[in-house]
Amino acid sequence: MKPFKFISATNPGEAIDMLSNNAEAAFLGGGTNILDLMKEHVALPNEIIDIGNLKLQEIGATATGFSLGALAKNTDTANHAMVRSNLPMLSKAILAGASAQIRNMATNGGNLLQRTRCSYFYDISMPCNKRMPGSGCSALEGFNRMHAIFGWTENCVAVYPSDMAVALSALNATVKVQNNNAERYIPFKDFHLLPGNHPEKDNSLTHGELVTAIEIPKNNFAANSAYVKVRDRSSYAFALVSVAAGLNLKGNVIQFANIAMGGVAHKPWRALKAEQFLKGKPATTANFVKAAEAEMVAAKALSHNKFKIEMGRKTLVNALELALKG
Repeated sequence: MKPFKFISATNPGEAIDMLSNNAEAAFLGGGTNILDLMKEHVALPNEIIDIGNLKLQEIGATATGFSLGALAKNTDTANHAMVRSNLPMLSKAILAGASAQIRNMATNGGNLLQRTRCSYFYDISMPCNKRMPGSGCSALEGFNRMHAIFGWTENCVAVYPSDMAVALSALNATVKVQNNNAERYIPFKDFHLLPGNHPEKDNSLTHGELVTAIEIPKNNFAANSAYVKVRDRSSYAFALVSVAAGLNLKGNVIQFANIAMGGVAHKPWRALKAEQFLKGKPATTANFVKAAEAEMVAAKALSHNKFKIEMGRKTLVNALELALKG
């Protein structure tokens, strides 16, 4: 690990100033991702700014929905009574991630900012455009079983690892951000980025910005939602494919559906084609199958992950069936 300076911030403004004044500094919340990156010499900050004591842990209702403090722990969020009763999809997604020990340390903001677990990204002896732009993508022609089937380019085929973020995408969350000048609100669909020509950019934050909260609008998904995660082992494994699904029903007719997929793209993948197909249709398995087929048409496999296309189709149907059952 490269030597670094360790300092602590006492309030958000101070933390933002500290980060803004040093292009090589990084925030430390729970530390469950940044420390791994530093140990592997993937991240090389010369200054770590501890933000763990900032008063950003509150979880509660707002006039328009719900607010999750950026420094609230994942465990506290998943097990909060308000989240369990009003946002069960989110609770299930968080509890499907990592291990209990990591969830006890990891923060909500840090969860959104975690970087890909692509093995080539972590191996500094291999070319990686995310780590060193312009060096190439080793996974493109390498072992890419865990990698993307949507939205990838020759510059990067990595996937975004968070379970929590997949549910937040389906819930139309907004990320509240503070900088030197003001606060801004980033719709979740715009927060994470596809690789395009700049795979080194995971999200739309600029250096010097601090995530302070995640806001979720009121919804009618509590009774009809699901989170399904398919992985190689039952715990402490990243998704091969995951699906968060919520149904707004009137009788047996779908007024609208919100669906997001994980393990398939550089960001949580909103299944807009499936959503569009389901709107106004009866909630039947036959329609769920057609919706899944409509979504997966655009999937494009790499050399080792063709199985993800069929897995994505079946997982999407399974999530919708479970959401219907409630």
